[in-house]
Amino acid sequence: MILLKRPQLRSFFLPVFFNSLHFPSKFSTFIQTDYMNFTRAQRYLLSLCSGLLLSISFPFTGSITPLVFLGFVPLLFISENLQEKSRGGWHLFLQCYLTFLVFNLGTTWWVANSSFVGALLAFVFNTLFMSLTFVLFHFVKKGLKSNWAVWTLIPLWISFEYFHFNWDLSWPWLTLGNFFSIRPSWIQWYEYTGVFGGSTWVLTVNIFLFLWIRSVWIQKKKKWNRWLIGTMLSMLLPVVYSWTKMPILPFKGTQLYKVAVVQPNVDPYNEKFALGTSNEQQLQRFFSLANSVVDSTTDLVVGPETAISQGFIESRLPGLPFYSMIQAEMRKWGKAELLIGASTAELFDTKHSRASVYIPGQRIYYESYNSSLHIPQKGEPAFIHKSKLVPGVEMIPFSNLFPFLETLAIENGGTSGTLGIEKEPKIFPAKEKLAPIVCYESIYGDFVSKQVKQGARFLTVITNDGWWGDSPGYKQHFSFSSLRAIENRRWVVRSANTGKSGVFDEFGLIQKETGYWKEAAFQYPIPRLEKLTFYTKHGDYLGVISQFIALFLFIGLGIQFMINKRNAVS
Repeated sequence: MILLKRPQLRSFFLPVFFNSLHFPSKFSTFIQTDYMNFTRAQRYLLSLCSGLLLSISFPFTGSITPLVFLGFVPLLFISENLQEKSRGGWHLFLQCYLTFLVFNLGTTWWVANSSFVGALLAFVFNTLFMSLTFVLFHFVKKGLKSNWAVWTLIPLWISFEYFHFNWDLSWPWLTLGNFFSIRPSWIQWYEYTGVFGGSTWVLTVNIFLFLWIRSVWIQKKKKWNRWLIGTMLSMLLPVVYSWTKMPILPFKGTQLYKVAVVQPNVDPYNEKFALGTSNEQQLQRFFSLANSVVDSTTDLVVGPETAISQGFIESRLPGLPFYSMIQAEMRKWGKAELLIGASTAELFDTKHSRASVYIPGQRIYYESYNSSLHIPQKGEPAFIHKSKLVPGVEMIPFSNLFPFLETLAIENGGTSGTLGIEKEPKIFPAKEKLAPIVCYESIYGDFVSKQVKQGARFLTVITNDGWWGDSPGYKQHFSFSSLRAIENRRWVVRSANTGKSGVFDEFGLIQKETGYWKEAAFQYPIPRLEKLTFYTKHGDYLGVISQFIALFLFIGLGIQFMINKRNAVS
């Protein structure tokens, strides 16, 4: 193990945090050093520093949000240092891996409460993808040999995040734009950019700050220079603009829709999917809570994900005993409709999708689903299947290419293996168009925006966050609904099995919130809004643009490499 003596530690840490600030001259002289002479141990300490800064700035693992604007600065100095020394990418990869491993462990360690194997895979691979992205940026910067090359980090990192939203190993929980889910007053401009605007903001400030520190510390320029001005403007202007968008007075609307939210608080490990548990038993608990708040003015009752936990064939629902129970209870409500989560299945004569499982004895296929169920007072019940599945739990990555991987499914209560999905986002075409957002889907801004474009005037999130215990996980998930509210300027109603349930207004502010691991039910009037935001109309366009820029960068570097090679031969 490499240990630094006290004088080495002093000469390493103090310059990073203080040398660019105004201090007495004798103190400034005392802490000066040359960052181009970083030792390996110092580079690893910088890597650790980056990981810790990112971890403690993430919601509910520190929540010191401003530190995210420093999180990439140490890594940028490491990249600069290795480029000056002409060291290979392997050195940077190891130091990046330390940074992003600390970041992943520090912010999402709670995933292990649900599945240790799943958490281990998430930590290893998500760290790997982040590290490779930063190393790729290092090589692009090195190849361009330009002062502006450091800015290529923005399109390359956004391209990685966008790609991470759209493949089988999708895990966008740690998208940089998510850091601000607990600071809605900073990010009202998400209605134009979505979370990728937040990621761009984080990286822009980090780069400006890096250039400022470098200019003062290494290039010995004046402390007040263009990079400091850029740092201050890029940090403050988005916040100031956001403050101008915040409401002065509470919303007073006329098109109010009264929604009752139920939080039944069923233990997902020992009750919900336990042998001997019936849908009737769990629904009795649900309706007991619902009936305590529903009245003749209630329009909709919302229950959590898999509130009907024991699987059933969708086409056979009208003939099942618990459906008669539901109808009897709903008649007591008057006009209120029901939106609730259910574990369902369907049968097919032929293979319907990669989720289809063959039953040899009956010569048929069945598919399991994590579904939203809408039951009106009059008319037929309707189902919408969850589209965005949790890798390793609800969906086995790449099992369409390698079917044997289905045997590696992680059992996490209910059905394991790959579930069936809807190919596109859907809403219920009911009297009031309802957008069901099931659990993991609430992290995907573009997915939700497509539901809003179909006519949803408010959003409903149904989830079961009890898998993670009393940890930052359910708090982070709750806060992400604020982002969806701002992006689409829609109120969000959230029903969680074990909490937190609540209501967010169109500015992402919490209007109602329940406690964790408690039975709860409440009713709240929801404004039904219709205007479409720029983000709703155009979705994750920043991700698409970033990928085009990244592609042009790679093409340009390829052409430059070929020219250099030809010149070397001639």
